[in-house]
Amino acid sequence: MVKARKYVVKNYFQGAPKKTDYEVVEEELPTLKDGEVLTKAEWISVDPYLRAYNPQQKVPYDQYSIQVAVIIESKNADYPVGSKVISQKGWVDYSIVNPKTEQKFYKLPNLDGLSPSLGVGAVGMTGVTAYYGFLDLCKPKEGETVVVTGAAGAVGSLVGQIAKIKGCRAIGFAGSDDKVKWLEQELGFDKAFNYKTINVAKALKEAAPNGVDCYFDNVGGEISSVIMRQMNLYGRVSVCGSISAYNEYPKQPKATILQPIIVAKQLKVEGFLVWRWENWSTAFTDLVKWIKSGELKAEEHVTEGFDNIFDAFIGMLAGENKGKAVVKV
Repeated sequence: MVKARKYVVKNYFQGAPKKTDYEVVEEELPTLKDGEVLTKAEWISVDPYLRAYNPQQKVPYDQYSIQVAVIIESKNADYPVGSKVISQKGWVDYSIVNPKTEQKFYKLPNLDGLSPSLGVGAVGMTGVTAYYGFLDLCKPKEGETVVVTGAAGAVGSLVGQIAKIKGCRAIGFAGSDDKVKWLEQELGFDKAFNYKTINVAKALKEAAPNGVDCYFDNVGGEISSVIMRQMNLYGRVSVCGSISAYNEYPKQPKATILQPIIVAKQLKVEGFLVWRWENWSTAFTDLVKWIKSGELKAEEHVTEGFDNIFDAFIGMLAGENKGKAVVKV
């Protein structure tokens, strides 16, 4: 009999999540039925949306997220022992899954020798978010200027690099001088800024004197209003998230009204959820190719240990990571 440990969310978060909002529960798993598999987590993802979606759940609930797992027992011929899979089982070490009924459960893509951890990052939901959220919604053209907020995070760091691959100028905003240095010197952003220490409007005007064509918004808030006021006619905005306000819930922080500039510049502003794109294989193929060629750096911030998942989560929300925050179980 296998015993599994899982994180259960007991409370609605008030401000930043607290360790007392969670309880680690141990349970015995039943014997496998026909068609089921037993998985052991190897890599577990921590992401901003786990904080954002908390108010929409009914507590208590098992903390979902994406994990890379290996099948250690199987009664399903399509998923033999040793297969690596992606599942939404989240912060749990062992799980029983029926692949036919489980949503968003699939075999780990062919990573061509790259680390399996990328299955919860650059060659997983994170990478698809950056790939389609930027390319399909912003439709960048060679020579255009792209601005990314949350540029040192899991999605933003990929968006800026994809912009460079597509022949665009990439300007990023991040929360520390170290991240700014990393974006410019390691990832190839044309310019990056620490939004905490500069005048955003002035810095952006100097970095993009001819205006902004595409804006990939991960943070929301006043910085987004400032950036959108410097966009060009028919500019495109892809709204991925608003991490600046997640820990403020249920308060609704205020920012300068945007409708006048949206109308005057005839901007296209579109929000999205990654699940709208059903075919992820095209994105996976390109992302693996770019990583293998060195055009795309898939930086990971690795925390080790099942007992440290919460700390990794809080650290990610506080901006401690460069690239994708992931836990090695």
